[in-house]
Amino acid sequence: MAEQLTVEGFGGTLIHPDDAAYDEARAVFNGMIDRRPAVIARCTTVDDVAAVVRLAREQDLALSVYGGGHGVTGSAVVDAGVCLDLRGMRTVSVDPSARTCQVAGGATWGDVDAACQEHGLAVTGGRVSTTGVVGLALGSGSGWLERAFGYVCDNLLEAEVVTADGRVVVASETSEPELFWGLRGGGGNFGVVTRITLQLHPLGPMVFGGMLMFPGTMAGELVRFYREFMASAPDAVGSGLAFITAPPEDFVPEPVRGQPVCGVVCCYAGPVADGEAAFRPLRELPYLGIDMTGEMPYVAVQQLLDPPNPKGMRNYWTADFYEALPDEAIDTLVAKATQPVSPMTQLILVPGGGAVARVDEDATAFGQRRAPWNFHYLSMWPDPADDETNIAYTRDIAGAMKPWTTGRAYLNFIGDEGTGRVEAAFGPEKYARLSRLKREWDPTNLFRHNQNIAPAPADA
Repeated sequence: MAEQLTVEGFGGTLIHPDDAAYDEARAVFNGMIDRRPAVIARCTTVDDVAAVVRLAREQDLALSVYGGGHGVTGSAVVDAGVCLDLRGMRTVSVDPSARTCQVAGGATWGDVDAACQEHGLAVTGGRVSTTGVVGLALGSGSGWLERAFGYVCDNLLEAEVVTADGRVVVASETSEPELFWGLRGGGGNFGVVTRITLQLHPLGPMVFGGMLMFPGTMAGELVRFYREFMASAPDAVGSGLAFITAPPEDFVPEPVRGQPVCGVVCCYAGPVADGEAAFRPLRELPYLGIDMTGEMPYVAVQQLLDPPNPKGMRNYWTADFYEALPDEAIDTLVAKATQPVSPMTQLILVPGGGAVARVDEDATAFGQRRAPWNFHYLSMWPDPADDETNIAYTRDIAGAMKPWTTGRAYLNFIGDEGTGRVEAAFGPEKYARLSRLKREWDPTNLFRHNQNIAPAPADA
């Protein structure tokens, strides 16, 4: 099979199971994933990508696409098939006068943030710097700046796509507009996106940011305060409240280390002095434990969650959007979230509103723009012997919170939860539209190793 991939037009590198680089190349963020592709095709050009796509289609081989490899489902790698590896394509080109950047398919948010901040520019990006840019954008793209600048997909101007038949097309508002609509939230269902152009915004290089840490015993009071704080916060307030375990670090008082705490991440998309004023109500709470906020580089804020999210840990995620957070919901959440079974678990409450909510619900494939809360249940642990305990904990707490959900989820935050969950994430009308789009661009469902949208029947 490896020889079959040495086709005309492929100038990249093929990595086979007996190569020294194979195990490292097939590893993804989630340590629970242990898949063995028949070959990993590391591409360096769009022609390489097209050659691999054509081969997979003609040979009827399972195909996966490796961008950042950060998705919890491990969809970047596929057993016994072809892994189309974009990590050889990481170029980021910034046009400061137009406030845009072109990003190759294998770039990470660390790449983009560093390049853009050289010009005092930024766009909403992933909360862990090793996350792939394109994968996040196709899934809509949540990040600390979303209330100020919208989701990543709201800043997507153009996408270069290799289609299921090996063609290269460009999608934008004026070129293939229906495909462009589907790419903004529909995931990698319609082709391999090899390059995107993003709109940038003035920000940094210094911002007001960091983290506030509160004792877990005050979690109920804190979440109630945070609920009201975010209801009137300006759009520039980027934030998230996380249930975590205090790390064994010098900045944490010894009695608190290893204990449940609440952390509030702060990132202000505006002048530092305005950020200090905006976050002052949280910083003046009498039960604040540790204040690690202040003026800092935006790239440092973007890397705050890198240390507690190392590659190779075992991960089980789920998520939901919430209609509201009444006191009963907060009490239910706090009772379980302050009793983690792993010190690496992070349960993150992300407020909505702002620029996200001002975009029309039907403007992009992704919806749920009016939901005031997005909750990411991110369980993480090192030992396979603890799989059952951690998975059960995650399912239990997410299940207990179901009465207050919208019934939909942000797909980048969930694991492999079945086609029903994917359909529900879009709602029936949008899913039907996406399914018709899938039939047009990928009628045989070649791009199915993802949060999959099935092609609509011919008569639908």
